[in-house]
Amino acid sequence: MGKSKTTKFKRPQFNAVGLPVKAVKEVDEEEEDHGEDCSPAAELLEKLQSPNADTREFACASISRVVQQSQTIPGFLQRHAVRRLGPLLLDNSLAVRETAAGALRNLSACGNQEVCEDMVKEDIMTPVTALLTECCAGFDSAVVTMKEQKNAVEDVANEAVNLLWNLCENSSQALSVFNKSGLLDLVAQCLERHPHNVELAVSAAHCLHTVTEDNPELLCSMNAGVFGALEGVLLSSQPGMAATLLRTLAAGTLWNMKASLPATRQAQTLNAVVTTLSQCLDLDAGVLILELRASEEASHRSASPATETEEPSAARDPAEEEMIDEEEPLKEKSKAGKATKADSDFSDLLPKGKKELREATALLTAQQTSLEIIVNMCCSDDPSDDEWEEDSSSDESDMGPDGLCDGVSSLMSPLCLSAEVQGALINHSIPEKVLKKTEFPRQEAVDVCQQSPSWTGIAKRMQRVQSRALTCLHSILSTMDVESLGGAAGLQGAAQHLSMLVFGAAEIPKDEEFLEAVISAMRSLLQMIASNNIPQCMAPQQLMSLCEAASHCDVVSVRVNAVAILGITGSTLAKDKGKAETLQMIGNALLEVATRDPDLVVNGEALDALFDVFADGEEAEIAAKNIKLLPALKTLQPVFKAKVFQLNSLPY
Repeated sequence: MGKSKTTKFKRPQFNAVGLPVKAVKEVDEEEEDHGEDCSPAAELLEKLQSPNADTREFACASISRVVQQSQTIPGFLQRHAVRRLGPLLLDNSLAVRETAAGALRNLSACGNQEVCEDMVKEDIMTPVTALLTECCAGFDSAVVTMKEQKNAVEDVANEAVNLLWNLCENSSQALSVFNKSGLLDLVAQCLERHPHNVELAVSAAHCLHTVTEDNPELLCSMNAGVFGALEGVLLSSQPGMAATLLRTLAAGTLWNMKASLPATRQAQTLNAVVTTLSQCLDLDAGVLILELRASEEASHRSASPATETEEPSAARDPAEEEMIDEEEPLKEKSKAGKATKADSDFSDLLPKGKKELREATALLTAQQTSLEIIVNMCCSDDPSDDEWEEDSSSDESDMGPDGLCDGVSSLMSPLCLSAEVQGALINHSIPEKVLKKTEFPRQEAVDVCQQSPSWTGIAKRMQRVQSRALTCLHSILSTMDVESLGGAAGLQGAAQHLSMLVFGAAEIPKDEEFLEAVISAMRSLLQMIASNNIPQCMAPQQLMSLCEAASHCDVVSVRVNAVAILGITGSTLAKDKGKAETLQMIGNALLEVATRDPDLVVNGEALDALFDVFADGEEAEIAAKNIKLLPALKTLQPVFKAKVFQLNSLPY
């Protein structure tokens, strides 16, 4: 029976962000009836050429808002909006630069991957690089007259970094330009602004976390300055959830760069990374969100009567409306039939005054990211024998500047990576903290969030953190040994906890994201329990009901894991006396799946499970005869062959 595969998290495809613009001209219905040359896109793009800076700024701000409606994007692209906006990134007016960068940022974030590829083909990376170079050179010279006043140059840089992040996330050509154009050092300079501008630093950290993932070419460019900037963030003690998110992203970036870490700093850096993740997971999101929501309500009560109560939904800020709508996960069907979710996070489109809501969003993003980093730490792939020979043959001539090695360094090599990482995770009680995060979100916090339209997305984010924790638990169970997880008692406790999550309510939860995560964790746990002959608390009837619920789920991996769980359970029961009747029930269920499930992968898993359950043993023989297993398999054979033939006949 095949072992479940751990999931490695990629960065979300889109973190759609943009410049919140209030001075936006609404398009009249009359304008929509005009000809192509009089379309809103044509009019706004024409105004970009105005000699008046205010007019150019207004046009950029309007474009920034309009392109948030994705159906308008083709009209702008057809009129070469990128070529017209690009030069404005170097406009004499800082306000125009900022709004132009915001418009391009929204264009890249609200469009699809093809939009980003087109933007790169239009050579947008050249003015972005020039803009960021000028911004970094002007950070310290920018005039800030009041302590609370924002640095205008940093605001421009923030838009540019977010644009760069979106482009590199979705365009391999943009990433190639990033690798070769010295942008790494520029983004690191933005990261170093964290004592003065956390928002800019978080944007830079997001960008670095993205570009350093699976990018060996960039690792060759790493230097002491970049490491110093990241470690400076990691060791900072700034309060607030945004700072927590910043440290988490820095930890993830350092993990991505582990192959380039100087040998003398590897152990220390690994410990700092895991310490950061541990501290993030220590935060009780349920309690903190209640406090943040109460703080927001207190602010409303102390404000003027006109702003005491929330505006009705019809009068909400358009950006706030966008965030609420986009929080609904967009489901797409992959070729394998698995429902995938597009990460359309429009939280940065919230009005600037939503301080508490932004803090709550940063907290949950930090915890979700921490869990994803731990998953990736557990999923480091071992190299092939050829790669080992190549690594072992390298010598000091492979060393780059600052003593950084081009290859995988000795301490962080996969041969001892598992032991190093496992030790760090255990020393910081990561398995226990992850298990704690798999609990359902605190109901009081969920209720409070659902009372406010602008906070409903936070409730969904809390549920997503739970699902990520379950996926993380699956990875931990798949890579650690029994003793590291608390022995038999620890595994039985985890089994009881998962049993309560799934079977504690009157009905098994039907949310696909939760079901996919919890069932993968259950499979890993039951595999470990069975292979170590540890008694488990889940009754076969409960697992049968889970398999029945999973059979109605569109996500293929849910059905595969449910079948595998039945196989594990049946294989264990086959060793005991008096279990023939239960084995018959399991056998019939597996035959049903093997015969009727439309997906060949699920059919194969069901057959695999049948062979495991009825491989040997007196009870298995009795049950097999009673359900007429052999004739059923003979009947199934031509059906299975036909499905395989049909699959092989499909064009690729």
